[in-house]
Amino acid sequence: MLNIETCAFIMIDIQEKLVNAAYKGEKVAENAANLAKTANILGIKTIVTEQYPKGLGATIAPVLEALPEDAFIFEKTSFSALLEENIKNKVQELKNNGITQIFICGIETHICLLQTVQDLIKEGFEVHVVKDASSSRDKDEHKTGLELMKKYGAYITTVEIVLFELLKTSKHPNFKEIQNLIK
Repeated sequence: MLNIETCAFIMIDIQEKLVNAAYKGEKVAENAANLAKTANILGIKTIVTEQYPKGLGATIAPVLEALPEDAFIFEKTSFSALLEENIKNKVQELKNNGITQIFICGIETHICLLQTVQDLIKEGFEVHVVKDASSSRDKDEHKTGLELMKKYGAYITTVEIVLFELLKTSKHPNFKEIQNLIK
């Protein structure tokens, strides 16, 4: 179960052209924005990646607006975010500061998300993949990517599960604010 004190959030490539091409892209983007809002409200460290933004566009505006002010946004060209030295260093810094869990979402499930999750697991993190905030251009590629991540040891979850695991109780001071994100 996710814990606010020991988790971080990583968002992989929720960018203009990728969202537009993804299966259920608009809903995925809305869900990713809700995860970003949750991270912002609860003070969860956040890393955002952008795959070749010159060609694929920047992170979409609703997500950017929802992110915590101290979110780290990195450009990348590698499919696994951890192949980028600056991102790997930031992830290692999180680990050194007691972060043992990562909840993660992104596009495309079967490429950048899959390879990043594999590397996070190799680094010793407990990884929770938020399937309804992730996608691929093709529904079958998305499904296969999720199946592989589960085989590799990741937990496959949903936005609502993540939100309520983080809150733990309806007595949490941010309960109403987080609950209002669910439609």
